[in-house]
Amino acid sequence: MSNEEWLDEREQRAWRGFYTMQRHLRRRLNQRLQRHSGLSEADYAVLVALSEAPGGRLRAFQLATVTQWEKSRLHHQLGRMVDRGLVVREPCPEHPRGSVVALSEAGRDAIVSAAPLHVADVRRHFVDLLTPAQLDAVAEISETVLAVLDGAPDEGADPLPATERG
Repeated sequence: MSNEEWLDEREQRAWRGFYTMQRHLRRRLNQRLQRHSGLSEADYAVLVALSEAPGGRLRAFQLATVTQWEKSRLHHQLGRMVDRGLVVREPCPEHPRGSVVALSEAGRDAIVSAAPLHVADVRRHFVDLLTPAQLDAVAEISETVLAVLDGAPDEGADPLPATERG
């Protein structure tokens, strides 16, 4: 492998710093979310998506798109949330083979209770640590990377030429 393919010191510092920061931040936020609300990060993601949807309802495929989850993961997560009374599954009137996921009253109560604490934690552990210019930079960086990722299909291509793979 040539040196051009390795990250240089600057690139490595940026990548490793970002990677480590987001792992630690997510772990901290998830622990506090679980401790204060009993919700997992996955529960919270589903409840937020449904609470922001018209009527608190989304087709299952729409929820998979919003959460960026595979069908299997969504199915298992929704099963756990149905068992806990946070969401309900309903038949889709327009598509007999489709389903609608709806926020239950318990789910609405859970997100209404959890959101202010979670937002305060996000503010405490992220937003308030950065200057307005840094927040703008993070937003711009995120938008740049997401625009490319959202626009390019994951082709599953191996980044190494065949001659260099083990």
